Amino acid sequence: MQIWPAIDLRGGRCVRLVQGDYNRETVYGEDPVRIAAQWAAEGAEFLHIVDLDGARKGYPVNCEAINAIVRNTNLVCEVGGGVRDEATIEQLLEIGVSRVIVGTEALKNPDWFGAMSGKYPDTLVLGIDAKEGLVATDGWLEVSDCSATALASQFQDMPLAAVIYTDIGTDGMLAGPNFAAIGQMQEVFKGPVIASGGICSEGDIRQLAEIPVAGCIVGKALYEERLSMAEALAAANKSDYIKEKN
Repeated sequence: MQIWPAIDLRGGRCVRLVQGDYNRETVYGEDPVRIAAQWAAEGAEFLHIVDLDGARKGYPVNCEAINAIVRNTNLVCEVGGGVRDEATIEQLLEIGVSRVIVGTEALKNPDWFGAMSGKYPDTLVLGIDAKEGLVATDGWLEVSDCSATALASQFQDMPLAAVIYTDIGTDGMLAGPNFAAIGQMQEVFKGPVIASGGICSEGDIRQLAEIPVAGCIVGKALYEERLSMAEALAAANKSDYIKEKN
């Protein structure tokens, strides 16, 4: 199972929010490149990046920081936040981002997202952020009447790289993920599912691996030193993943 450490960017800094609340922000570093490089040195292979400013404004804002991370590390990077058109997808891919996450626009313009997934196969990730099972959009500021599983099933046959499922209620709370909702998502969507929200222990990661999901995103637990990168990788059976990949 893949471990995706998370860097959320706001004003060029590395921050974390509690339950997606922009008023409940903790700054963990002024230099996201240093943080990314540290995780790479500790064995990470992947990196999940969210442009929080971009998610609210509807277009990328922290491109300079994203570019610096990609340029100065060998991590496989996926980026989301403010991806609303093809020009943004191309911009991120040109920077060297491996996977581009689309959330809001997939819900609001499914035909466009379907066309983009066909044009960029195995490159786009459907980002589903859910509050009490319903899809949240626009940087988690709005909640739709569409269920997370309904949105995922709508794109079941598209050549997506993955679905990222984030349970907003658990995000940043360090109290464990919503295993039931994640399991339901994996039952509905037969492709790779990446779990996000509340993951804070080796036990959480092992339980997610048993569902099984393709990977999980770990953020606050790493910053708060509740979980080390080595522990996360060991719990995910990293050696087995590498063996299968090769």
